[in-house]
Amino acid sequence: MDAIDKKILNLIQKEFPVVPEPFKLLAEKISVTEDEVLERVKKLKEEGIIRRIGAVFDPKTLGFSSTLCAARVPEAAMKQFVETVNACPGVTHNYRRNHAYNVWFTFIAPSEDAIKQAIEDIKRRTGIKDIMTMKARRTFKINARFRF
Repeated sequence: MDAIDKKILNLIQKEFPVVPEPFKLLAEKISVTEDEVLERVKKLKEEGIIRRIGAVFDPKTLGFSSTLCAARVPEAAMKQFVETVNACPGVTHNYRRNHAYNVWFTFIAPSEDAIKQAIEDIKRRTGIKDIMTMKARRTFKINARFRF
């Protein structure tokens, strides 16, 4: 990574512009071309330095409900379960844990009922019945930014 890559990373973490041509505006801020910014971002993604670029919204502020789910999934059913969960539009991410409840995922939906219906659908489609939902009692926001 050179100084330009570092400038791009610092900007996209805290000042990503929500405009029709965001990379053009970033390019102007660091005095390079839009094509150069796009090429550098592509390279940083390919190298795994950038995982994703996207907005983060607070579901509660938007009137949505969210929950953390934990499922007990036998290894033989893992692939189908994960594919089913990943196909749900309300699932933001999931991960495996070294725990009896070995697949955890977050779910966001327009209502509590929509979450319940989606979880029941996952149970029906996968045969996995042991899925806990854990609604947050308190929200902690970690604003992790890395200075380059």
